[in-house]
Amino acid sequence: MSWAARSDQARHERRVWKIANIALAVLAVFGVGATLLSARGAAAAQTAPALGAVQAEPGNIEIIAVQGSQRIEPATIRTYLTLREGDAFDPVRIDRSLKNLFATGLFADVVITRQGTTLLIRVVENPIINRISLEGNSKIKDEDLNKEIQLRARVVYTRTKIQQDVEKILELYRRKGRFAARVEPKVIELPQNRVDVVFEISEGKPTYVRTINIVGNDSFDDDELRSVILTREERWWRLFSSNDTYDPDRMNYDRELMRQFYIQEGYADFEVISAVAELAPNRENFYMTFTVKEGPRYRLSKVDLEVNVKDLPKETLQSAVIPQKGDWFNGKQLEDTIDAITNAAGNAGYAFVDVRPRLARDPEKKTIDLLFTVAEGPRVFIERVDIQGNNRTLDRVVRREIRLVEGDAFNTAKVRRSKERLENLGYFKQDTVKIDNTPSEVYPDRTILTAKVEEQSTGELSFGVGYSSATGALFDVGISERNLLGKGQDLRANFSIAQQQSQVSMSFTEPYFLNRHLVAGFDLQASKTDYQNESGFTSNNYGGALRLGYSYNEYLFQRFTYNLGATKLTGLDNASSIYVREQAGTTLTSQIGQVLAYDRRNNAIEPTSGYYITLSTDLAGMGGSERFVKGGAGAAAYFEPFTGWILSASAGGTYIVGLGKDIKIYQRAQLGGFTLRGFKDYGASPRDALTGDALGGDWMVTSSFELRLPLGIPKEAGIKTKLFNDWGVIGPPRDLKDRATVQILDSRAIRGSAGIGVEWQSPVGIISLDYAPFIFNAQSFDRTSHFRINFGQRFN
Repeated sequence: MSWAARSDQARHERRVWKIANIALAVLAVFGVGATLLSARGAAAAQTAPALGAVQAEPGNIEIIAVQGSQRIEPATIRTYLTLREGDAFDPVRIDRSLKNLFATGLFADVVITRQGTTLLIRVVENPIINRISLEGNSKIKDEDLNKEIQLRARVVYTRTKIQQDVEKILELYRRKGRFAARVEPKVIELPQNRVDVVFEISEGKPTYVRTINIVGNDSFDDDELRSVILTREERWWRLFSSNDTYDPDRMNYDRELMRQFYIQEGYADFEVISAVAELAPNRENFYMTFTVKEGPRYRLSKVDLEVNVKDLPKETLQSAVIPQKGDWFNGKQLEDTIDAITNAAGNAGYAFVDVRPRLARDPEKKTIDLLFTVAEGPRVFIERVDIQGNNRTLDRVVRREIRLVEGDAFNTAKVRRSKERLENLGYFKQDTVKIDNTPSEVYPDRTILTAKVEEQSTGELSFGVGYSSATGALFDVGISERNLLGKGQDLRANFSIAQQQSQVSMSFTEPYFLNRHLVAGFDLQASKTDYQNESGFTSNNYGGALRLGYSYNEYLFQRFTYNLGATKLTGLDNASSIYVREQAGTTLTSQIGQVLAYDRRNNAIEPTSGYYITLSTDLAGMGGSERFVKGGAGAAAYFEPFTGWILSASAGGTYIVGLGKDIKIYQRAQLGGFTLRGFKDYGASPRDALTGDALGGDWMVTSSFELRLPLGIPKEAGIKTKLFNDWGVIGPPRDLKDRATVQILDSRAIRGSAGIGVEWQSPVGIISLDYAPFIFNAQSFDRTSHFRINFGQRFN
């Protein structure tokens, strides 16, 4: 008999038993003693006791019989009863037993009746789920939906659970901005009281945010405030963004973003009164409205510091106070000052301080008196460090980036630095790394650090096509894994072929070699580069390198490298410079080098503040056929004078000296191209007067200034603009200076260029264009190029 047929039979039995119970109750009034306890359906179990509760006959239960069980053992069913054999027929306890059985969710129907001295339990079991199927979903993967629903194969089916799962699926689609989604559950009955459950999903169209209205704003217009929040109005260029769909959680976050913006601008009383999203009748668009109350804008009339820590002078912390008298009030400066004072106190040996800002508003004068009070804080230590969200990355890979361990004194500066280090790994999604601390439930002086991360894909299998001014048209295939086996190891292999350069390479890096702060790795590569247009030769190079690096502290790093490579110059003819022809053949370079770097940038990928300095040296001559020493230096600094305006200044130089042998052309410095925009590759280098081939120089100094600026273009459009100004100077090769066979065209004049650059993260890949309309002090033999373009697409 099918499950549906059994349900029909159960409904028929309910009607019969109801009539029988009424009849027995009437008979009981006339002295005909009979007790019949019956209940049908979950509703009866939740209401009054069964009808048989009136005038039960005396006597005890001799037998408890179970009928209708298929999968569930009768002994298991008896464990849910509040009566046992030998107990009296108690209607209250029978009713409680009935409710207990329904509460298990195992039964579609339960009936408890008395037959003489026997208590009879009749059950109809809920079916077992054979299979769960999802149909019609393409925007959300099966595995993502299965994580949310509670129904599973081989568990008991109930209507309550299936309705709950429908709501969870709909909630997932709402978070994806699809409020028109529909879910229809289908139950397919199978033999042996089993069912298949099919969720038929109609995803519907995305529900876009048509307009965002802001009410109550006087100091800032709607467009400026819309740029502050994360949600965006629907536009055609947001084809690859989901921020123009409605998400209630995102709207709540938008409220906080707007509040932070106003507080940073001096509006200390600002509040978002309401945020409402109205769904259009067609369920395809939302209309969002933020109602705000700006309040007055405050200036700081007084800024003071009060230190109540024994033997900690006020002067030690005074320089950490950021806001000054007369400044507009800025909530972010308060947070930054609290961190700065805490760090300064920690550096002075006081790890436990409590810094609190006190604000005294004067709404009439629109001023605020600001006082930072520093008192001794509770002594708090790290009880343990928990990690959440690293499903693939090993715990130790995350833990080694956290600057605090169990037993350390809690330090906010180290917590912030730990967060930066985790973000710089690139294993986790941007803006998802969080480190929270919660008080210990056992020890009042302990806290628990919890690092929360959300992993992203770190492997890449790609092939790409593109064009570069340096190499021409290109095609490449690459495979890389930045977090190999979740151990934090980096493995890369690449093959590329281009008009001017082709190469194959492989590299491996272990960031914690021997479980110490050592970065070790190796590189293997073979390449062929066409320099015919620049210097009249083709370079064939193959070899490898071993690397070992060490971090002295958070910011100072040193790397040692050993390179062994062979280079062969080909493609030489009488049109090539005699200096280049003299270098025909194969040379072997055995070279050891080091790089010392001090990096204080706030972000290694897209810095907005901070600086870095590098010093490098290379020595060739430990074997091989080349002898030289080369030194280099570089530095860069980043500033954000206005929100979204990033100013960077960089400079670098290199110097090479031969040790008893002439220096090969491919070892010399070359000025132009990426080192000096506005000039072709090697376009500003010394040249052979006869052939025009670039010969390179023994030394070179370059500098560059860039200003990345916002143009009011939405961030999700993927367009970045910059103004640049490059300068460079190069010195001639000394070993050719007195040779009569080569006449060198050179000038130690400082060349320069200025222009504009645009980078677009387009649907077909990154397209970058540099245009240098202004070129300064170009020499007659220099080769200039106002445009430099690079584009390509990788398919992963």
